[in-house]
This record gives sequence, C-alpha cells and structure tokens, in this order.
Amino acid sequence: MPFLLVDEPSLVDGPKVTPRLHATPLNLQDREVAALVAIQAATSSPGIQRGAVILSHLGEHALTWTAMGLVGAAKNPQLRRPWLQATATVVSAHALSIVIKRVVRRHRPSDPRVQVHVTTPGHWSFPSSHAASTTAAAVAYSRLLGRRYPLSSIPVMMTSRVILGVHYPSDVLAGALIGAAMGHWVTRSKRVSRS
Repeated sequence: MPFLLVDEPSLVDGPKVTPRLHATPLNLQDREVAALVAIQAATSSPGIQRGAVILSHLGEHALTWTAMGLVGAAKNPQLRRPWLQATATVVSAHALSIVIKRVVRRHRPSDPRVQVHVTTPGHWSFPSSHAASTTAAAVAYSRLLGRRYPLSSIPVMMTSRVILGVHYPSDVLAGALIGAAMGHWVTRSKRVSRS
C-alpha cells in the first residue's frame, strides 16, 4: 500500500530538533490523482497534448468506430452481418458505459493539480466511454480483419483520456474491460474466413 510521508517534529534533543517521519496511507482517490498528475507531467509536450485532443474528438460518441464498422460491412459483402454485429457491439459498449456513468455518478477529476485540456459532454467519469467503445471496436474489428494492429489503439486512447485530465486511471481501465468483454463476446464463436 502506498504511503504519504509526513514531517512530524520529534522531541527536542538539546539544541537540535530531529524531524521524524510517519507514514499516512493514501486512499484510492489520492493514488489516482497522483498517477494522473504523474502521467500528465510525463506527457506535457504540446504535440502529445494535441494528439490526445484529436483522439478525443475522433472517439466522441463512438462515431468514428461506428463509421469504420459500416465501411467494413459495405466493403465486404461476405462478412456484412459480422461487421454489422461488431458495429452494433461498439455502439452498445458506448451506451452501456453511459448507463453505468449515470448510476455510479463519479465526478471527473477536479484536483487543482490536474490540467484539463478538453471539454466533455458530461460531468461523470466512471467508466470512460472512449475506452469502452475503442476497446470494443479494436477487439471485434481486429478479429474480423484477422490483424492485430487495431489493438494498438486501446492503450493509446486510454492514455489520452488521462493526459487530457478528464478521467482517472480506473475510469479508463473499467471502460477498456467493458469494451474487451463486449468485443470478445460478439466474436467469440465466430470463426471468420476472410477472402
């Protein structure tokens, strides 16, 4: 368990005062804020922040992932049904994350050390809808394509939400778990033969 070291004056031994440190356990919220601040400090270059803003807009409401799924369905008539099912799963992962947000009602990061670089359509942060829809799309579409490269979008999108200061690390982790479960579920029993 991480601890916060706090200075505490000790007994006075002659003319010297010897400080004594004692450990105060950090709660989950403190640990998440510390992780968020550390990630923002490590990714503070303007180029990284601009890239994260672009990803934020691309991932908004799962529209880009939905469009990509519809293009996949249009370009591959033999796999139209699996592509449409995968696309519906992406939309469902996004919708489920919104429902969970409204139930959990965890506020977005508001610690003064956290820099927020983008506006959001809502006040709730758990789970990350961007992470949920991106992961659902990456898992489902990578199986349909028979390629693993879509999976690289998962950590990139997850990290971008923290870089922008709109999610705690547990928000993006929960969103990714929802997306992975749904993306895997829709493709689990389908052995797709690609032409």
